[in-house]
Amino acid sequence: MQPSEMVMNPKQVFLSVLIFGVAGLLLFMYLQVSIEEQHAGRVEKKREQKVTSGWGPVNYLQPIPGIMTREKIQEHITNQNTKFHLPEDPKGKKENLNSERPTRVLTETRHSQREDQSLGKTTGLPTTKLAEKRQRTKTLFKKFNEMNWPLDIRPLNKTLVQDNKWKKTDETQEKRRSFLQEFCKKYGGVSRPQSHLFHMVSRIYVEDKHKILYCEVPKAGCSNWKRILMVLNGLAPSTYNISHDAVHYGKHLKKLDGFDLKGIYTRLNTYTKAVFVRDPMERLVSAFRDKFEHPNSYYHPVFGKAIIKKYRPNACEEALNNGSGVQFKEFIHYLLDSHRPVGMDIHWEKVSKLCYPCLINYDFVGKFETLEEDANYFLQLIGAPKELKFPNFKDRHSSDERTNAQVVRQYLKDLTRTERQLIYDFYYLDYLMFNYTTPFL
Repeated sequence: MQPSEMVMNPKQVFLSVLIFGVAGLLLFMYLQVSIEEQHAGRVEKKREQKVTSGWGPVNYLQPIPGIMTREKIQEHITNQNTKFHLPEDPKGKKENLNSERPTRVLTETRHSQREDQSLGKTTGLPTTKLAEKRQRTKTLFKKFNEMNWPLDIRPLNKTLVQDNKWKKTDETQEKRRSFLQEFCKKYGGVSRPQSHLFHMVSRIYVEDKHKILYCEVPKAGCSNWKRILMVLNGLAPSTYNISHDAVHYGKHLKKLDGFDLKGIYTRLNTYTKAVFVRDPMERLVSAFRDKFEHPNSYYHPVFGKAIIKKYRPNACEEALNNGSGVQFKEFIHYLLDSHRPVGMDIHWEKVSKLCYPCLINYDFVGKFETLEEDANYFLQLIGAPKELKFPNFKDRHSSDERTNAQVVRQYLKDLTRTERQLIYDFYYLDYLMFNYTTPFL
């Protein structure tokens, strides 16, 4: 082909440019529409997730709507112009806290999901039986979702109480139960938080013979309560023959989270549920004295080393290596730190997070301050053997003075007023729901 033949005339050049221009414009329009559709799809998907989950964008600097914060509770109390702390033997008529019980939703936990998934892996069962078993599990879980939480409070069965000497104790007990229930009705929140059932009951011990559920609160008489449960279970003839290690490390007692959904459901609705609590400041100081002022092969290396490393300037090499000698002020800095170097522990965790008293209506609310009286009355209620009495011995560090109000003051005097106030704020719900007097700050 000659060079002169390769040259395009102006008409051809114009047509070529026009065709490429139109093609480019069409491609641009197509890409723009495609991008807009994809963006709209993502927005719609987020909107659907928001509707189905019930949760929108969260501003972590603001309180979650529907959950009663300390500020909201204080504002409500102020607006009502009432004094919230009620003595256990009030002369006047108690305020009637009328409000509708909030409905709580339980979500299927990994525990129950694993149970359901394992059904498909089971060998030797016909397909129809597997399907039936899976359906029963789903039906049972649906019942949990339809339940109103907290469970309805039931009157105590007092038919087994034989002595009239328990009249005053019984009156105190009824006031405690009513106070806790009414507090939870009024301040428990009206949102639909998701609670994992198996976690919620993980601190509850089961004694099937006498149909007891006991929620363990460390440093509130739990060691001796476990001894009582072991005797009731027939695992020991006397509470005095059971060592501390056998109580806590023997694995003799059953916990409620070890049962399937049906077992949990049945026991929560038919067994007598008990929780024993203690003044939060006393419980905190008691835990510190027990775990950090005596040799301990777990709390010193795990908690002590981390606390000393973060909160003690110029710590010596020995303290950093063994974690011994933690000061109470250092321990409080750890407790109040939102970025703790090591996690929480059940010995100083809030009772509201151990036993969920606004989700599980406990039939019996005992207090460490009246431990023997409350415990022995409870043993009468459940029909325990007459010879079984709640032990009053201290099986560890028995030579130490028990932690009481005077001992607590000695520890608090080394803290600033702000630090004492922050401790109270930390345990604020426990103080309110169990009607403990505000400490001297």
